Amino acid sequence: MKHDVAVVGGGLVGLTLACALGRRGVRVALVEARAPQPLSRDAFDQRTSAISPVSQRILTAVGAWRHLPQERLAAFERMCVWDRPRQGEVHFDAADADLPRLGYIVENRELVHALEREAASLATLRMYRPATLERLEPTPRTMALVLDGTRLEARLVAGADGARSRVREMAGIPAKVSAYAQEALVATVRTAESHQDTAWQRFLPDGPLAFLPLPENWCSVVWSTRPEHAAMLQTMPEADLRNALTDAFEARLGPVRELTGRGRFPLVRVQARRYLAHRIALLGDAAHTIHPLAGQGVNLGLLDAAALAEIVEDLLAVDRDPGLEGNLRRYERWRRGHNLLTGQAMSGFNHLFGSSLTPVAAARNLGFALTDRLTPLKRVFIRYASGLAFELPRLARAEPGTP
Repeated sequence: MKHDVAVVGGGLVGLTLACALGRRGVRVALVEARAPQPLSRDAFDQRTSAISPVSQRILTAVGAWRHLPQERLAAFERMCVWDRPRQGEVHFDAADADLPRLGYIVENRELVHALEREAASLATLRMYRPATLERLEPTPRTMALVLDGTRLEARLVAGADGARSRVREMAGIPAKVSAYAQEALVATVRTAESHQDTAWQRFLPDGPLAFLPLPENWCSVVWSTRPEHAAMLQTMPEADLRNALTDAFEARLGPVRELTGRGRFPLVRVQARRYLAHRIALLGDAAHTIHPLAGQGVNLGLLDAAALAEIVEDLLAVDRDPGLEGNLRRYERWRRGHNLLTGQAMSGFNHLFGSSLTPVAAARNLGFALTDRLTPLKRVFIRYASGLAFELPRLARAEPGTP
């Protein structure tokens, strides 16, 4: 069967691209190796995403946001960041950038489920799952995908299949892989005091510790630290971990009273040398991964999806081939620079705040104190972090009368 675009990878980014194209009548195949998972709401998902205002616009435009249950969304209006020792800190408020909120913390499985619901409603989108990509075979005008014995063809293959992308490997696109020598411990906790609709982050010698607001005063915890420390935290008795989290967080929200769903994963930075090959385009983690300290990874991936969807739609509208590298150069120029800049900034912050040198610590605390007093500077930080300072795809542009 022939399609205009085959999207390999049914995660947040791949589904967003597939929905964006499918809603415009583009013939899309979505290939995902995992079978659909039942949605359980007995506990919060271990993995959450900080959805920026720009990403919310994208998810609204592709029809997914309306499928998210309001009781599973946690809007945050403020962010508090501090160093060690607790001498300097900075507070960001949505009002500093004339925004109603800084974003939402949303469980990944809720986002995936919402996107899957929208995808299932689109007549020009066909799902192939569970289906494993075995190989890619170029044809004169398409790329053939062989899936567990099934063969389909598409003019463009979009690789959204994660940091260990098979599409990237099959296309022969090299990637620079840099280990952070850190792992992230994730868990869900309830604290004695309210999280105040605020995202909290403290920088520690081995990495940042974040408490991100969830409904009913729960918080999603992400603690980036040395691998051996993460392993110890994952296996220690629950009461000991609750105490460790309380101490590391300086009890800013009082003692940690409850804890569920802990896990850990390694932190690695991946940067594809290029985003394009013959009838191939990479996006999301297949093209780039960054440190999670500012929660930018998924937002960058959603911008990739929106940008690629826009370019493909424009090419098809004038009967140009969306699989030719020359026709897709705008996508690579548009997104690679933004992603590289953000990745370098996150790596730089991680190294800067990991330094134990006294002059560096003093300079950091002074910088925090000065930034906290300068609202125009905070406004700049917020607009860059939210993506509003960059060229936005149509799906991410503000509605009339909004920032």
